[in-house]
Amino acid sequence: MAGTGLVAGEVVVDALPYFDQGYEAPGVREAAAALVEEETRRYRPTKNYLSYLTAPDYSAFETDIMRNEFERLAARQPIELLSMKRDVKAWQYRWFYFILLFNFRYELPAPSSGQKNDITAWQECVNNSMAQLEHQAVRIENLELMSQHGCNAWKVYNENLVHMIEHAQKELQKLRKHIQDLNWQRKNMQLTAGSKLREMESNWVSLVSKNYEIERTIVQLENEIYQIKQQHGEANKENIRQDF
Repeated sequence: MAGTGLVAGEVVVDALPYFDQGYEAPGVREAAAALVEEETRRYRPTKNYLSYLTAPDYSAFETDIMRNEFERLAARQPIELLSMKRDVKAWQYRWFYFILLFNFRYELPAPSSGQKNDITAWQECVNNSMAQLEHQAVRIENLELMSQHGCNAWKVYNENLVHMIEHAQKELQKLRKHIQDLNWQRKNMQLTAGSKLREMESNWVSLVSKNYEIERTIVQLENEIYQIKQQHGEANKENIRQDF
């Protein structure tokens, strides 16, 4: 419905999709698409709508690790591979937790041929094997803990998922009901407005027809009055002649 006090250049959408007919008529969709295409060709944005915003700081949430990785990618350098050789000091590294999680196994290399008689080299190999043995022992402990407490943890996790799904479904049903109520409200408003417009249009046609009939009757009366005046004028002239 068109309103009053429109701003210059403002477009008022007065369509009533739930009431209007003829949208599926041949050529209507093509005509609408042509109007949209013409509007998009004529429309040229003349203002930067984001000019009031400050320049974004893309590095605000970067950590040192992320920054180093971005620099490596920018320099096109290969990623540092995980070393499969391990010693006792490697327990201090964070890769330990990564290995426990993904079940990697380190190598147990023997001393090289040139170090077969080197006690230090053999001692390093023994230390490495002890670290690997401890690693396997920790894995066994983790599996035992999981066998004892994993089921309950998964049950709690699944229950939380079920509650989350139920809550999301309730919110979805509320949203769908709100959309349906809004569509019904729009439909009722448009049907009411359409019926009122049709009634007003019928009244307008009736009034226009009555005005036309009145105007035609007025014209007929004016012609009759003119003819009567002419007849009276001729009669008066005839009476004047007879008097003389």
